[in-house]
Amino acid sequence: MESRAKLFGHPIHQILIVFPLGLLATSVIFDIIYLITENRRWSEIAFWMIAAGVIGGALAAPFGWIDFLAIPQNTRAKTIGLLHGALNVVVLGLFVASWFLRRDFPSEPSVIALALSFAAFAIAGVSGWLGGELVDRLGIGVDDGAHVNAPSSLTHKTVG
Repeated sequence: MESRAKLFGHPIHQILIVFPLGLLATSVIFDIIYLITENRRWSEIAFWMIAAGVIGGALAAPFGWIDFLAIPQNTRAKTIGLLHGALNVVVLGLFVASWFLRRDFPSEPSVIALALSFAAFAIAGVSGWLGGELVDRLGIGVDDGAHVNAPSSLTHKTVG
């Protein structure tokens, strides 16, 4: 099933999602470095990475929603897509809560703020796997007729 929201022939959701996923994952890595080194600068960087990651996730979400709405009803893909989207909402909510708890003292996150980020990271791993299942296993967002010798998406030729 082809994506309904494309840019230069590629699904916009798949293009955009790598940024928030990377930023939010890196924020957790920086929090771990902060916990190991006790260098507060790492938690300050994590604070801003969370902010950027949440904004990026909010920008990617509508394009995922557009593709979700095009999935046929009563299919495994629709169920997986719903779970994937719901988990991503939870992930963003947990990171927003972590960011909110850090806002007054970004260099000294509370245990709760850190726990929320770590939980969100774990859930994002599950949701990311589900996103991969949608694309790689169920063909959501993949051009109809895609194959190893398909023409470039920039040629505007159909695949087939």
